[in-house]
Amino acid sequence: MKTVGIIGGSGYTGGELLRLVLNHPALELNFVYSTTRPGFAISDTHPDLLGTTSMNFTDQVNLEVDVVFLCLGHGNSSKFLEQKRFSDQTIIIDLSNDFRLSSDSEFMGRKFIYGLPELNKEAIEQTNAIANPGCFATAIQLALLPLAKENKLSNSVHINATTGSTGAGVGLSATAHFSWRNNNVSWYKPFTHQHLGEINETIETLQGSKPQIHFLPHRGDFTRGIFATAYTSYQGTLEEAKELYKNYYANDPFTHVSEQEISLKQVINSNNCFIHLHLHEGTLLVTSVIDNLIKGASGQAIQNLNLIFGWEEKLGLNLKGSTF
Repeated sequence: MKTVGIIGGSGYTGGELLRLVLNHPALELNFVYSTTRPGFAISDTHPDLLGTTSMNFTDQVNLEVDVVFLCLGHGNSSKFLEQKRFSDQTIIIDLSNDFRLSSDSEFMGRKFIYGLPELNKEAIEQTNAIANPGCFATAIQLALLPLAKENKLSNSVHINATTGSTGAGVGLSATAHFSWRNNNVSWYKPFTHQHLGEINETIETLQGSKPQIHFLPHRGDFTRGIFATAYTSYQGTLEEAKELYKNYYANDPFTHVSEQEISLKQVINSNNCFIHLHLHEGTLLVTSVIDNLIKGASGQAIQNLNLIFGWEEKLGLNLKGSTF
């Protein structure tokens, strides 16, 4: 059993990670660090964990745990690691954006590997530090990787993606309020979303050139999941495109190409990404759906950890989805 510490376990991402760690057959939860809830029962914040754990949040950190997950706000992981020096043997998996770009990947003697298994599996298996991708970035990159690998993103790419309210975190804001969000849809950060940095870097590295990517994110009136559509010019048949995608993801247990049209509920509460392809007059439409809290965050973090330890990639991630 490998011991695990979680830094910041009171939010949506931290709560999802807690559920996965507590039910993982090879992991033992050692502590959950919180500056706002030390001494309070974890199940008070995450009521669904009543009967699963009797642990409390703590303001103490065990620097010798085998694994530490950082579920902190963007910009806070690097500050925390400067204050708390974990053992060189401790694996660090950061779920913020502090180390995702190559210019930020080297920190205090560690080289953080960008943790998208469908892109960097071999490098992930050899590292002790992971920069977990963003949720939008995960859905969008999985939609584009096969095209970039074959240098087929020669024209601009247009992307629309809608996320649930959990993507905004637990903090209060006007647009997260039930009365505003219910029966409502809106866009935000048009063409400037922070996940574009990691998306552009991945595509440019894989393809050798960077197409112009136009990304318009939307807020949806549901709690979890991302429904993304990307379209670009494509020279080839639909069957050729399907073969390209199926070959690329042939050894990836969580990413699947569907012959049928897909919907968001198919992946909720799972670590899956489902992809569908549609060709219309030389334009390829790629639809990608994920659960933003699992494949887009905590599930992918566990997937990365499984790879690092040489475990079966799906260990602890055989989750039950619910379509209805």
